[in-house]
Amino acid sequence: MHKKSANTAIETHVVPKLSAPMRLQDYGVGIFSRVPTKSALKKALKKQQITVNNSIASTATFISGGETIRLTMLDDKVISKKKLIFKLKVLFEDDYLAVVRKPAGVLVSGNKFKTIANALSQNLKPSILTTITAPQPVHRLDYATTGVLLVGKTSNSIYALNKLFENKEIKKTYYAVTIGNMKPGRTISTTIDGKASQSDYQILESVPSKRFNILNLVKLEPKTGRRHQLRKHLSSIGNPILGDMMYGKENLILKGKGLYLHAYSLKFIHPFTNEKIYVKAELPKRFTKIFVSNIIE
Repeated sequence: MHKKSANTAIETHVVPKLSAPMRLQDYGVGIFSRVPTKSALKKALKKQQITVNNSIASTATFISGGETIRLTMLDDKVISKKKLIFKLKVLFEDDYLAVVRKPAGVLVSGNKFKTIANALSQNLKPSILTTITAPQPVHRLDYATTGVLLVGKTSNSIYALNKLFENKEIKKTYYAVTIGNMKPGRTISTTIDGKASQSDYQILESVPSKRFNILNLVKLEPKTGRRHQLRKHLSSIGNPILGDMMYGKENLILKGKGLYLHAYSLKFIHPFTNEKIYVKAELPKRFTKIFVSNIIE
C-alpha cells in the first residue's frame, strides 16, 4: 500500500438509504467537490482514486445504501502556496446549504485560481453535520452573469440539491436588459444541443434608447437548464441581451459594460428541514440606472 503524502486530499461520503441500487458512476456525480462532473468522476474511477467500503471501485460498481465512498487524490489547493482572498456576500446559510451572490467576471468553478468554488470555504461557516465536505456550487452561472448561486455544504445535501434541479423543483428567476421591440410575454421553446429547452419571459418596462432604439427590462423563468439558454433564447427572437458579446447583433454590441443578465431569486423546499426557501439578490445598479420599475415578487 502506498503511503499518503501530505498533499493528499481525502473526501468521504456515506450513502443514505436508496430505493433501488444505482451505478456509482450515476450516483456519484456531485458528491465530491473535486470531481463535480460525470466525466471527472469516470476519470477518478479509471485512476482508481475511489473506494467503496475500502475496495477499489470501477464504472461497474453498484451501491444500494450504507456504503462509505472515499475519494483520495492529490490536492492542488494544498500544493499551491498562494492563498485566495475573495469576499463573497452570503445571502442564506445553514448547516446543509448556502446561497451566495456571484459577482460578474468570475468563474463558478474550473481550473482557474480565482473561482467561486475556491472561495467558498473562507466565506461559509463549517457544517457541524457528519457528512460535511468541501462546499460546492450545485449549478452554474455564466462568467459574466451576476446573482444567486446555490451551494451544498455536505455530501448528502449536494446530492439532494442536484436531485431538486434534476426534478425541476427549484424555481429560478432572472432579469435581463434586452434590445429592440419585443412581443408581449410569451414562452420560447427551441432545441439546444439536441435537447428541448423552454423559457418564459415578461416585459416589465421599456425605455427609448438613442443607440439601441429600445431597451427592455425583462423577467425570465427558465423551465430547463441548458447551457447559455436564456442568452440563446432571447437572441433567437431578435432581442439579444445588452452586452452579450457572443449572441448579440454585431452592430449593437455594448463593449466594456458587462452582460446585463442577473440571477435574481431561487425558490425551493429545503430538502432536509422542509422549510420554504426564497432567496433573492437585488438588481445591480447598472440595471436601476436604466429603469425605474420597482420589482416586487
